[in-house]
Amino acid sequence: VHNALFDNWLMHGIGVMGYIFKKLDYPMAPMVLALVLGSRAEESFRQSMLISSGSLEVFFSTPLVAGITSLGILLLFWPLITKTLAAFKSTKS
Repeated sequence: VHNALFDNWLMHGIGVMGYIFKKLDYPMAPMVLALVLGSRAEESFRQSMLISSGSLEVFFSTPLVAGITSLGILLLFWPLITKTLAAFKSTKS
């Protein structure tokens, strides 16, 4: 905190988001993780893109990296996948 006006507005904005999340029964952990790890993840992604000259192949360069990247993509879309499968099963029945 730098005692700047922006920090104050940011604090209030995050507080309002937290209140809305709580009222809508969303879990707080994803928001906290995003706020804490988001800037580091973005910085690492930019660094990877600079090192690889903008090629996304760096995320599939070895089997280990490809597995971790694929798992991350799967987990990112998992809620959409489960919702689609549930809708498909209820329509089929």
